[in-house]
This record gives sequence, C-alpha cells and structure tokens, in this order.
Amino acid sequence: MKHTFTATLFIGIDVSSKTNYVYGMDFFGTKLLSFESSNNNPGAEVIVSKIIKCLKDNSLSYLTIALESTSFYSWHIANFLSSHEGLLWFKPNVYCLNPKITSNYKKTFVDIDKTDPNDALVIADFARVGKITSAPWKGSQYIALQRLTRCRLHIMENITREKSYILSNIFLKFSELAVMGKNEQPFSNKFGATSLAVLTEYMSVEEIANADLSELVNFLVDKSKNRFKDPQTTAKVLQRAARDAYRLDKALYDPLNSTIAASFNCIKALEKEVSTIDKAIQRAVKRIDTHEYQCISSITGIGPVFAAGIVAEIGDITKYNNEASLAKYIGLTWRKKTVR
Repeated sequence: MKHTFTATLFIGIDVSSKTNYVYGMDFFGTKLLSFESSNNNPGAEVIVSKIIKCLKDNSLSYLTIALESTSFYSWHIANFLSSHEGLLWFKPNVYCLNPKITSNYKKTFVDIDKTDPNDALVIADFARVGKITSAPWKGSQYIALQRLTRCRLHIMENITREKSYILSNIFLKFSELAVMGKNEQPFSNKFGATSLAVLTEYMSVEEIANADLSELVNFLVDKSKNRFKDPQTTAKVLQRAARDAYRLDKALYDPLNSTIAASFNCIKALEKEVSTIDKAIQRAVKRIDTHEYQCISSITGIGPVFAAGIVAEIGDITKYNNEASLAKYIGLTWRKKTVR
C-alpha cells in the first residue's frame, strides 16, 4: 500500500449544467465531504475552499479529483480545479472519466442509501480503489488546440454536407454534368468558379446546348482566367452533356439557379473559414512546440493539420505506459481470451 494513497483526499463531482455535487472520502472510504455548489466561477471557488479546509482538517496531503466527461459542462470546472493556485500545494490530479465506465461501476453497489448523492459517491469511490487508467486533465494549451481542430472538422463536415446538397440541385438542372465520371468532367472542380458561372449565368441547359461554340469558349476562358489547356474541347464536352441532359419546365430554372448560387456561396465562405482556422492551428501548435508533433508530421501522408489534431486529442505521449493504454484511450481495446 502506497503511503500517498492513505494521505489522499478523493473527490467525486457529479456535473450538470447548473450545479456540481461534490462528494469526498479518504482512502478507507470514510465520508469527509458532501455538498452542492453552482456550476460557475463563484461556485467553483466554494468547492476549492471546502476542499482545502477538508484537507487541512484531516491532515491529508494529496488530492485526486474525478468527474464524468459530460459534454462541455465539465470543461470549466476541470480546468479550474487543475490550475487553481490554492490546490497546487496538494498536487491535484484531475480526471475526466468516461460516463459508461462509471455507470458500469455503479452497478456493483447494492446497498447505497437513496438519500446519498449516488453519482458523486460512486465517482469518488472509483478513484479511491485505483480504477482510473486514463491520463489526467491535459491543460488549457492542449484544449485550445483541440477546440481549433474540432472546429475545423465541424466546418469540413458542413462543407461535405453542403456539397452533397448542391449536387441534388445540379442534377435537377444539369443532370449529365452531375453524373459524369472524373475523367469525363469538363471541370477539374465541379464546385469551382467556372462551374458556378456555367450553372448560374446560363439560365437553362438549352442555352448551353444552343450557344455559339466560340462564345462558349470565350466564356470559359474568361471565367477560368485562361486556365484550360484546351478550352474548345471543354466547350464541346459541355455542349454534348447539355444536349443529353433532361429538360425542365421553365418555371424551375430561376429557383434552381438561386439555390445553386446560395450553396456555392456557402461553400466558398466555409472554405475561407477553414483557411483562417488552419493559420490559427499553426499558431497554437507553435505555443505547445511538442516533440510528438514534429514526429507525427514527419510521417508520410500526415500533414500539419492532421498531426495537430492527433496531438490535441492524445496530449503528452509520456502519460501512456504503452501502446495498449493509448489504444484504450482512443477506444480500441483487445479482449484477452484463453486458448484451449
């Protein structure tokens, strides 16, 4: 039995949007704290003051705090407790636990009184018996990087969703263009400026099919800023696709043009935000300046943004005993089986 465990105060916090219920016990399971506080800065200060008083009154030297990772509600209190100057003397370890793990652990309790703060008690006891295998709270620098990389993922998912949506409208207006294979496409990027111009400035596919070839070539050269290697061939491919496309009632073309233009504008705006986020990620990574980032980004196929995302999620690699503990943290586990 380690001496530090017997001198440790184990705190479990049941976090909700408005309140935090705190339960504290020593190594032997003796109840030392039980109170409710608001989930805001004044409430967090109350938690700190009561924890410090409890540590001093019971001659305890170390502090372990555990709470469930409940979306973003647990973020502020975890960050507050891990960095509070008043607690640093007691070497606090703050852990955000997977709610599924604590829920399963709670099933082992068969004699908890209904008046007890069940969840906070269970979380504190989970820490007391040494069941925590995850790494302590990462710190604000890693969290800052994590918010940026997750924001980028969120924006990219929105871009993908918008592109899927716009394809349905493109198919309605210009069915052949939407279903053409990669090698058949007249445009290298069907969501680019030239594609937008063709789809919105030509009211219907009939106009494209019946357009004078030289005028269509000049239109493509102008909108693409003369980037086509063979604009005449591109114009012919475009007209052939227009002739093969389904025709629509004239009343549909104007609404379709408006929706297609709106989707293109959304995609363009989101892509601009991605560029801004990428620059912010690079600045955040420089503030951390970890060896892990340099190693990961040196792997072929992993760029700076992908490497930053990995570092933001796993934090300091030295916190993991081996590759198995890292795999378990990210949700990959291998169950051992007895071979008969």
